[in-house]
Amino acid sequence: MAHTKAQKAAKGNRDSKGKRLGVKVYDGERVYPGYIIIRQRGTKINAADGTILSRDYSVLAVKEGIVKFFQKRGEKYVKVVSKQER
Repeated sequence: MAHTKAQKAAKGNRDSKGKRLGVKVYDGERVYPGYIIIRQRGTKINAADGTILSRDYSVLAVKEGIVKFFQKRGEKYVKVVSKQER
């Protein structure tokens, strides 16, 4: 006897929805306080000046400015540079 019902999909043939992770604002783009810069799982990219790391590891802007990505000792970081700092 067959274990699948007539014309139905296989039992284990399901997948979860995409979580829309990744970089939302790129290097050189302008941000304002509260803008989400990166959505991630874990700290692939760390928060530096002008940004904070939220509970779900998203990186958010805390001040107005331009987004800059950089590396320091092998670690990746993102910061927001204001007009006065440039």
